Amino acid sequence: MLAFALVGALVAGVGLAGPSGTAAAAEDAAVRPAAVGATPAVAWGTCASDVLAGVPADQVGFYSCARYRVPIDHDNASLGTIDIALLKRAARTPGQRVGSLFLNPGGPGGPGLTLPIAGEAIFRPQVLDRFDLIGFDPRGVGDSNPLRCFTTQEDADEVFAAQIGVPISRAEISGTLASYRDYGRFCKNNAGALLNHMSTKDVVRDLDTLRAAVGDRKLNYVGFSYGTLIGSTYAAMFPKQSRAIVIDGNVDPELRTSDGVEYDRERAQGFEIALDGFLKRCDQVGDKCAFSDGNPRAKFDELREYLRKQPITLPGGGSLDISGFTGTVSSVLYSPGAFAALADWLQTYYTAIHPSAQAQSLQPRPLKALATGHRGLADLRPDSPYTSDDSYFAVNCSDKPFRIRQEQVPDIAAKWERESRTFGRYQVFSDTAACPVWPAKKPDAYRGPWRAKTDVPVVVVGNFYDPATQYKFAQRMAAELGNSRLLSVDAFGHCILGDALGVDQAVADYLTDLKVPSNGQVFQPNVQPF
Repeated sequence: MLAFALVGALVAGVGLAGPSGTAAAAEDAAVRPAAVGATPAVAWGTCASDVLAGVPADQVGFYSCARYRVPIDHDNASLGTIDIALLKRAARTPGQRVGSLFLNPGGPGGPGLTLPIAGEAIFRPQVLDRFDLIGFDPRGVGDSNPLRCFTTQEDADEVFAAQIGVPISRAEISGTLASYRDYGRFCKNNAGALLNHMSTKDVVRDLDTLRAAVGDRKLNYVGFSYGTLIGSTYAAMFPKQSRAIVIDGNVDPELRTSDGVEYDRERAQGFEIALDGFLKRCDQVGDKCAFSDGNPRAKFDELREYLRKQPITLPGGGSLDISGFTGTVSSVLYSPGAFAALADWLQTYYTAIHPSAQAQSLQPRPLKALATGHRGLADLRPDSPYTSDDSYFAVNCSDKPFRIRQEQVPDIAAKWERESRTFGRYQVFSDTAACPVWPAKKPDAYRGPWRAKTDVPVVVVGNFYDPATQYKFAQRMAAELGNSRLLSVDAFGHCILGDALGVDQAVADYLTDLKVPSNGQVFQPNVQPF
């Protein structure tokens, strides 16, 4: 699922505080839900063949696609419109259909258009039988009027090539900070009016319009990672239009929308918790983990500190520096199925700094590290069109207030790496450094209140060792919403639906029959790492 592949995909926000307390409540009370009868219906049609690539021929008939027009600014029609790309997977038993179930994979910036195609991997059969699954690319993402800061790939490559994941020297730090300033200038010049209308509140107002446009009086929704902010914001803004909302891999909505610096600091701590859990599990399973010989924690720390001073080049070829090391480890912590390969990879490089006769033939086992969405660069012809989007920072720099200047970032990085040695500096320079110089002005972000006066509790799902959205965030999400049920999973990895049968069944019963699960349950994943 794309949400789980966007490794650094939760970023910082500009230092602009929105209305709060009574004023916010009064302002948001003026946001009226879209009425079913008054909202033009979605006109479903045939999907393009590339959208359904890989779908078995006998299943293609279940799918239909559409584009639905929404205003750039829901309060100012003069700014124009954009089109939201939609895909529907029809319920398998139409006679028992409950309604539509909207899905979001996270990011922000994760395209969710084709997420329904993965329905069997996420949901129990009863959900597929009784709901139309609807995927959509949120505004500015993928096929929904992608927000683009660059006109050519070459400009993007030049900016992103200067960004170093773990800059240590003064030159590396200065170059990385300057690249974010360049990024902001390109966005200011090229992104257009949509740049100031990319907040989660904007996405939620689109979603409420889409709910009415598919004919549903109340929303059914499942969101992962950043998608939990969409779900919680919808429940807070439109509680009486919420039927069943499930959010998995949760952010802390109050902290995220009030203090971007502290939120990012606690994200780094979450990665450290997950890493420590991985190393302890490696030690416990012994020979099943290739990195278990000796003390995995001490070995990991030694390897990291070595790489902070110089890269490692293997005798058989291949080089690794501290940025590549940190990015790979953070990526694989999302996916416990890759833990064994990560252990083998770590042992290869650890052996390389302790030479022996066998080290002469060392080659790292192939490791499919999940790559950050906006860092991948390619060799392209001059003046190649830029086909990616820049929604990642556009959303987060709208939602997360940052009351710092960019020149404070190096001191923050030095402080964070003292408490989160592996990921503190990495978090600062992959996320926190960007938004103080992001050009969006006065974004209309939702910053509370968060108490959800929904008719049915929101279901909040959290893993104990989730790296990107630590378990404490799920606990806070449940508490801040109030009317909620927290389902906990003693599992590694980011998000869990589809990988823990007990949770999957509880969610299926909740979605189909509004059977509210009891609070405080702890579930086990289907498969443990190693």
